[in-house]
Amino acid sequence: MSARPKTRHPSQGDTSKRGNADPVPPAASSTRSARPAPSTLIDISHRLQPRDYTIATLLDEHTTLTTDQITAALFATITTCQHRLHQLRGMRFVDRFLRNRPGQPNPACWVSGTLSARYAALARNEHPPNTRQLQDRQDRIYASPTLLHLLAVNDFFVALLSHARQHPNTRLRRWWSERGTAAAFGQRIHPDGHGVWADGDTETGFFLEMDRGTEPVGRLVEKLAAQARLRAAGGPTYPVLFVLPTRAREQHLHRRLADQPEPTLLVATTSPEAARDPGRLRSPHGPAGPVWRVAGNGRHRLRLADLPGEHGEPGPLNPAAPQPHDDPLRLLDLT
Repeated sequence: MSARPKTRHPSQGDTSKRGNADPVPPAASSTRSARPAPSTLIDISHRLQPRDYTIATLLDEHTTLTTDQITAALFATITTCQHRLHQLRGMRFVDRFLRNRPGQPNPACWVSGTLSARYAALARNEHPPNTRQLQDRQDRIYASPTLLHLLAVNDFFVALLSHARQHPNTRLRRWWSERGTAAAFGQRIHPDGHGVWADGDTETGFFLEMDRGTEPVGRLVEKLAAQARLRAAGGPTYPVLFVLPTRAREQHLHRRLADQPEPTLLVATTSPEAARDPGRLRSPHGPAGPVWRVAGNGRHRLRLADLPGEHGEPGPLNPAAPQPHDDPLRLLDLT
C-alpha cells in the first residue's frame, strides 16, 4: 500500500491569499492565543520602548501611517518594522486595516489601538476614548473618502523624517496635522499640515497644501486669502508650499498666480517631474532638495531650507519658533 501523501498547510506567516497584508509572525499569533489580551498600559509597560511611544504619538496626531511610512521614519528594515508592529498589535497597542479597491494602492494602514490611544490621551492629561469611541474613530478612517490624500500628506513629512535620519545636520522640528495646525493658528487657516525644517543653523517654517488635481486651480489660489489675513493679524511669514501632481498643473498655477495683485505671501511649488529633471538632483533628498519653484522667481528651484520665512513674535495667532515638545521624534531623545 502506498503511503498517503502529507497534507501541506500554509505557515502562519504565509500571505499568498491575503492580498497585500503584512505577514503575521508566528510568535505574535501564538502569543495572542496563549495569553489573555492586556487591558491596561501597566500590563505591557515592561515590553514598550521609546520607539513604540513615538508610534503612538504619531498615529494619534496624524491619524494613520502605512508600514512603509513607519519604516522610513523609525526602522532600519521593513521586516523589522513589520515584526514589531505585529507584536504591538498583539498587545492591543496598535491596529491596522486594508482597504481593497481595484486599481488603487492597497497598503496596510496602521491606526491607534486601544492602549496607544489611551497612552496618547493620558499623556496630554485628557480622558481616553472608550471602546466604542475608538471603534468609531478607526472605522471613520477606514471609510474616509480622503484617505489617499491623507496618506500623501503624511508621505511628504515622512520623507523629511527619512532625510534627517541620513543627514544628522537636519531635523523636522515640528510636524502638525491639518487639525493641529488649525487649532494652533486660531482656526484662521486649514492647510494640510505645518512643519518647521532645520538645516544646520537655518530654520524654515511652512504650510503645506497637497494637491491631487481634484479641484480647479483657481480654488488653490483662493486658499491663499486666509493665509494673507493670518499674516496681517500677526501670524508668521511662512511660505505656502503646493505639491502638485504634474508639471503641467504646476505651470498652470504659476500663470494664475502671476495674474494676481502684488503678492503678500511667498508661494513655492513642486511636482514629481521637478525632481526627475535631467541635470537636477534625482531626489534622494526628496522635498528637502532643490525642487521648489518660487512664484515670480522664474524657473529656478531652491532647497526647502533656502526658502525665506520668519517665525515672528509669539502671540494668539502665532506659536512662533518650535519648542522641544513640538519635535515629532522627541521621545527617542529621552533614552
